[in-house]
Amino acid sequence: MARPAHRRPGQSRKAQYSLFAAYVIAVTGALAGLLLAVLSVADPVGFAQLRIASQELAAPVARVTRSVTGSISGIDDNVSAYVKAGTQNRRLRKELTEARRKLVATSALQEENRQLKALLKLQETDRAALAHGYLLTSTSTSSRRIALLSIGRNLGVAPSQPVRGADGLIGRVLTAGPSVSQVLLLTDVDNVVPVRRARDGLPAISSGRGNGNLDVRTLNIANNPFKPGDILVTSGTGGLYPPNIPVAIVVSRQDDGALARPLADPAKVDAVAVLRPYTPDNIEAQAVPATPPSEAP
Repeated sequence: MARPAHRRPGQSRKAQYSLFAAYVIAVTGALAGLLLAVLSVADPVGFAQLRIASQELAAPVARVTRSVTGSISGIDDNVSAYVKAGTQNRRLRKELTEARRKLVATSALQEENRQLKALLKLQETDRAALAHGYLLTSTSTSSRRIALLSIGRNLGVAPSQPVRGADGLIGRVLTAGPSVSQVLLLTDVDNVVPVRRARDGLPAISSGRGNGNLDVRTLNIANNPFKPGDILVTSGTGGLYPPNIPVAIVVSRQDDGALARPLADPAKVDAVAVLRPYTPDNIEAQAVPATPPSEAP
C-alpha cells in the first residue's frame, strides 16, 4: 500500500505537543528579541538596567565556570611543573654523578700525593736505609700478623732486616722473594722486640698479642712503673733493631706489665723503609758523621 504524500507530524499527542511547544518557544524568543531591540532604542537607560540585571543573574554561573577553568588550568600547571621537576631531577642526578666521579679522582690523587710525601719523609729521616717500598697487604684477622712488601731480593732485601714506617717500627722481613717479601709485623706473637721507655730509658720487652696490640714487660717482674701515655722506643739491645725507633704507646697497666698500641698501624702505613740489621759493624759506620768539605784536611 502506498504511503500518503501528506501525513500529520505524528500519530501521538506527545509528538504534537512537542512540535507545538517548539513553535511557541520560537515565537516567544522572536518576540522577546524584537521587544529588547525596541527597548534599546526607545529607552536606553532601562535597557542598560535590564542588561545589568541579566549579568547579575549570570554571574554565579560565570564564577563557577571560571573556578572550573582555573582548576583545570592549575592541573595543567601542576602537570607541567611535575614534568619540569622530573627533567631537573635527571639533570641534577647527572651533575651529582659527575661530581662524585671528580671527587673520587681528586681523593685518589690526594692519597697518591700523601703516599709520595710519606715516602719522601721516610727517605729524609732514614738516609741509612737499604731500600724503600710499599706495604701491599696486611693480615687483620689471622693469628699470624704478616704483611706483603712490594720489594724483594731485587733491591737487596733479605730475611731478618728491620722494617719501619714514618710513624715507627713495622716489624722485620720474614722471607724475601725476587720482587716481593713477607714482613713479620710487630704485633705477631713470635715477634719480640727489646724496648725502653723514652722519658727515662727503662728497659722492657715488647711482644705481639696477635690481635693488633702489644704486651710490654719490664726486666724486673716485681716493678711495674708503666703509665698510660708512656712512649716506647727500640733499645738496640741484642742487635737486629736499631735504637730509638718509635714502637708503641702504653694504653693501660696490667698485673705483669702494660698493654700497648703500635704507633705505626700497618693498615694505614704505605711507604716503608727496609733497614740494615743493627750490628756492631754498622753501628760505628752510622754513628760517625761525614766530615764537611770545609773541615777536610
